[in-house]
Amino acid sequence: MPKKEWDAIKQTIKATQIAFELEQKAACHIREIAAREGLTPSDQIRKILGLTYSPPKRPRLTVSLTQNDYELLGKKYKIDAGDHLGIKRRIVEDLIKIMDL
Repeated sequence: MPKKEWDAIKQTIKATQIAFELEQKAACHIREIAAREGLTPSDQIRKILGLTYSPPKRPRLTVSLTQNDYELLGKKYKIDAGDHLGIKRRIVEDLIKIMDL
């Protein structure tokens, strides 16, 4: 591994995550601004503070699903709970539908 890459990795390892306890209204406002600008809340805070940040290369939404979730979704969509790709496709369809509001 080149020295430059290793130095960047070492710097990342030294980073410390800090949490802020803000009023709900302030936290929501930061999340809303971040969403409008295509940033994560963390990157939005870095931007506000004048620090460097990188917009996500592949913006995406995530959700963690348990086996129980797959079973419930399988029933909802009337497909086999083991068909994770089919369930994912149906979830995407549902998420796209909310844009038509």
